[in-house]
Amino acid sequence: MQRLRGWALAGLGLMSGAALAADVTVSAAASLSNAFKELGPAFEAQNPGTKLLFNFAASDALLAQISKGAPVDVLATADQETMDRAEAQKLLLPGSRFNFVSNELVLVTPAEGGAALSSLADLARPAVKRVALGKPEGVPAGRYAKAALESAKLWAVVEPKAIYAIHVRQALDYVARGEVDAGFVYASDALAQKDKVRVLFTVPTETAIRYPVAAIAGSSKASEARKFIDHLLSPAGQAVLARHGFRKP
Repeated sequence: MQRLRGWALAGLGLMSGAALAADVTVSAAASLSNAFKELGPAFEAQNPGTKLLFNFAASDALLAQISKGAPVDVLATADQETMDRAEAQKLLLPGSRFNFVSNELVLVTPAEGGAALSSLADLARPAVKRVALGKPEGVPAGRYAKAALESAKLWAVVEPKAIYAIHVRQALDYVARGEVDAGFVYASDALAQKDKVRVLFTVPTETAIRYPVAAIAGSSKASEARKFIDHLLSPAGQAVLARHGFRKP
């Protein structure tokens, strides 16, 4: 009986541990993938029993998933517009929204044999036949690129050359593989493949590129979600993000 009771107590302990375990789903912009994957283990080590589940995609696609009821605890987007829409739909936990990093839009070419372009106007040259950018309708980096080209009166010339990507990392891959002549990505993306792409210059944007993060309303893991947001804002979290090319918000 003593042995059986010991096994029973051990079983209860295991069940208790399982009940305490918390899987926190974080939906984040594709450009955050490398940084968040590095941040994850340190956060989990500081919060025993909590496991981060990452879902990376274009910001608009992430919002669409949450709007349709996807079980998400934290949302991190690459623009304010998408998060504003999430807030308008009352999808965010009040008081949980913060800007945690900023970024820059850059024009890149393949590292080997890339075209020598010194300005956006050079994209109009006949030698430039394919330009990668995210779909403006659903990818923040694509919206920033289109707005910059429109401001420079170049969208009508560059649009026929556009090769659209479903997220910014796909645009980066097109350039890295030499499938396009140039592409619009974030500075942090270019750093992730610095051996395969070359940054030509920073593209001016009308608004600063700041990334917001927020907990999702109705999440059963609200406490853990807030802890993850705090981790992003902490000196340790900011140091990891900086290593991946992000700037302070």
